[in-house]
Amino acid sequence: MTASTVIGAGVIGLSTAIIAQEAGHTVTIVADCLPEDTKSIYYTSPWAGAHHVSFAENDQDQLNMDRETFEIMWKLMENGSADGLFRHRDHQYGSDAKEVSWWDWMPDHRILSPSELPLDAKHGVSFITLSIEPDAYLAYLYKRFLSGGGATVRARVQHINQVIDGAFTADRSMSSGPDVVFVCPGIGARSLGGVEDLSVYPIRGQTVLIKAPWIDFGRTYIPHPDKTYIVPRKSGVVLLGGCREADDWYPHPRPEMTKSILERTLSICPELVPPEERAKHANDPKHAFTAADLEPIIVEVGCGFRPAREGGIRLEREEVEGSRRKAVVVYNYGHGGHGYQSSWGSANIAIKLMTDALGNRSKAKS
Repeated sequence: MTASTVIGAGVIGLSTAIIAQEAGHTVTIVADCLPEDTKSIYYTSPWAGAHHVSFAENDQDQLNMDRETFEIMWKLMENGSADGLFRHRDHQYGSDAKEVSWWDWMPDHRILSPSELPLDAKHGVSFITLSIEPDAYLAYLYKRFLSGGGATVRARVQHINQVIDGAFTADRSMSSGPDVVFVCPGIGARSLGGVEDLSVYPIRGQTVLIKAPWIDFGRTYIPHPDKTYIVPRKSGVVLLGGCREADDWYPHPRPEMTKSILERTLSICPELVPPEERAKHANDPKHAFTAADLEPIIVEVGCGFRPAREGGIRLEREEVEGSRRKAVVVYNYGHGGHGYQSSWGSANIAIKLMTDALGNRSKAKS
């Protein structure tokens, strides 16, 4: 049986590990952060906004991954096997038709009328999609992986040769070690020895979680440079965002950005204010709600680093010589803000790269 090791336990690493299991591999995940851990800046996936809205535009490869992932997640939601998935209607508003033109494949897609547009938006669309509650969904993936016989090793990998040479296997003899290594370290690809991909960079994001179970729809206003979005979740928590700050490594929420997020989301969705508070001013059409009206229902303010890469996702394979042995290495990282949207699609590509490499290796030996 083929032995595989996955470096990284974010949504990309976990999805890749599960697909490798289903291909008949024995799989070990090696990571220093796992879904069971307390949220931290060192583990990006739990901080994601995580609703399935593709921004592939004219990138057909990205769109194919996004659509494949959407179809898989939709089935998981319909059969109730995955936690944290929530079906809802989403609205996307743009300054021109081009900004909102690539979602015509989404369920119940329709173009919005001018009367339905907020602020100075010139175009808009609506469709049915799903949001992903990261904590619950990552826990589902992790449980599925372990139930399938997967193993985990909590460790910080300094160099991929450590994995290739079997440093994280029970048997550390000369012949031990995985046949395949999947490199899915997210932002860690920048510093991981043997990879050290300096085209990987962070896009800092900041969000606010509020308790607002009356919100069962999503809205995104694209024209603002930071893009304003509202994402409802199954638990009744609603995520508000956001910002996109490239090459910004600041690890804590900035109060001024929190205030900006509250003000911007409120401007496109006054319904965020609790119903009982809105009722107090029902007879005063001039009353203006402010960020202060949302502060009592704030659950969490957080930030994370989207693991972006110049040139997009790296999906490649090569045979790498470790200190004592060789292994097929498949790279699957650099998803930026598209990790959840493309997770299953990119995992399936990674598995195909692995299958082709092992097939070529077998032919060479015969």
